[in-house]
Amino acid sequence: MLVTVGILILLFVVYQLWGTGLWTERAQAAMRHDFTAEQQQYQREYGTGAKPTTSVPRTSASTAPRTTTTIPQAVRPAPPIPPDGQAEGWITIPKIGLHMIFVEGVTRDDLMKGPGHYPGTPMPGTIGNAAIAGHRTTYLHPFGDVDKLQPGDDIIIQTVAGSFDYKMYQQLIVKATDTWVVNNTPDAEITLTSCHPKHYAEHRIVIKARLVPAKSAKPAKPRPPAASSGKSRAQALLADGASVQQKSLTPSILWGTIAALVGLAWWWGFRRWRHPATWVAGVVPFLIVLFPFYVYLERALPWGY
Repeated sequence: MLVTVGILILLFVVYQLWGTGLWTERAQAAMRHDFTAEQQQYQREYGTGAKPTTSVPRTSASTAPRTTTTIPQAVRPAPPIPPDGQAEGWITIPKIGLHMIFVEGVTRDDLMKGPGHYPGTPMPGTIGNAAIAGHRTTYLHPFGDVDKLQPGDDIIIQTVAGSFDYKMYQQLIVKATDTWVVNNTPDAEITLTSCHPKHYAEHRIVIKARLVPAKSAKPAKPRPPAASSGKSRAQALLADGASVQQKSLTPSILWGTIAALVGLAWWWGFRRWRHPATWVAGVVPFLIVLFPFYVYLERALPWGY
């Protein structure tokens, strides 16, 4: 029994570290298509020259696409904030090889798709503190190596409005309850948050970066932020990152019970008919019911990691 429990725990770790990435990869593939279509639509309507990118820049931020404006910045309307869970843009950090679509929202379901923009904080590329959260160990661990960032490293954000280059200037380690890190700022900044250290949700690693002017002749300038009263929502979402998702407890217990019953039936059958065919006939249904148990169990854990 102890050996079996040990194997099941190891399989759960494998699911967390690699299996969860299957959800994210599937979502990223769909969102890449959606964001490209949205970007092309914005280009047709307002003449922005920002083009989609599909690869990680290999050198500095100068390789990132820049906006060539054909309609004055004051004339082009700010792109609307997408619904929660929908693609908002690309986040690229050459230092750690990150190049992923990020979404609007930071709930568990949002962060399963990729990094998420805190609702209520300014949009990237506007005046204020745009905050983005991401996992460090699960769901393709987009922020797995953010602790390696040094002052001066690039954080490139691309939305339909253009490409914006931020320079990292500070790294903080704070408590999970320190929601002040997503407070608004008078300048155009970006804040990245994730768990610290890896595999734990007790603390947060916070990366601060400032927007730097583009060097092109007609750069994408930061816009004034849209009026919003949602800052408290962003703080609440950050604080909830260490909480347990109660609605997943009941399904995890249910599927765990089913998996235990199927496992016992498998063990009893193999004890009665010791044949390889019996083992194969039992392992398939056991793995089928074990997978949803792992899915709900992972969702019932603190979701800040």
